Amino acid sequence: MIDRPPSDVKRSRTYNARRRRDQARRNRSRILHAATRMFLRDGYSATTVQAIATAAGVSADTIYKSFGGKPGLIRAIRDRALEGEGPVPAKRRSDELQERESDPRAIISAWGDFVAELAPRASPILLLIRDVAATDAEVRALRDELDADRLKRMTSNARRLRDAGHLRPGTSLAQAADILWTYSSPELYELLVLRRGWTATRYGRYVAAAMINALL
Repeated sequence: MIDRPPSDVKRSRTYNARRRRDQARRNRSRILHAATRMFLRDGYSATTVQAIATAAGVSADTIYKSFGGKPGLIRAIRDRALEGEGPVPAKRRSDELQERESDPRAIISAWGDFVAELAPRASPILLLIRDVAATDAEVRALRDELDADRLKRMTSNARRLRDAGHLRPGTSLAQAADILWTYSSPELYELLVLRRGWTATRYGRYVAAAMINALL
């Protein structure tokens, strides 16, 4: 018997590890796609983990191990939606913009573009969770967690504006964060886009103009 050369063993292990990672990414994508479709079509309560697993072609155990159940799926759906379009996540693009741009109006105008890009992706699932939270304590805790996470991000954005001297005199960090939090809310998207029929582009421009008027 001839032993396989060590270099061949290493290449084989690397290939197998890469193949497993690729398979895991494909499984994750299928799971989140199926979960999003079924939550929005059938509702949160009526959609079971087993039904999602069947639609995604995986086992329910895979979903529980990867996401911990339906609340974890919602978090992952929200996180994926907030990455936006293209290879660079929106959060990174926003941070890089704020590092290189000194004009606060240009920064906030770009935030309006991000809103137009991200709100159609994230708001439907967040609005679903808002409605379910009225009668489900676990989902209510999840809603509060996601709201707090968004407020944390908006506070970071407001702090950068304050530290650069851009906020209107008399506007506190907390007030600025609340303004950004309000204009990034799924409820405002619901009112103007879903109920009044605005386009995402018009909505994003409105949000940017309103934030500029309120903050600078």
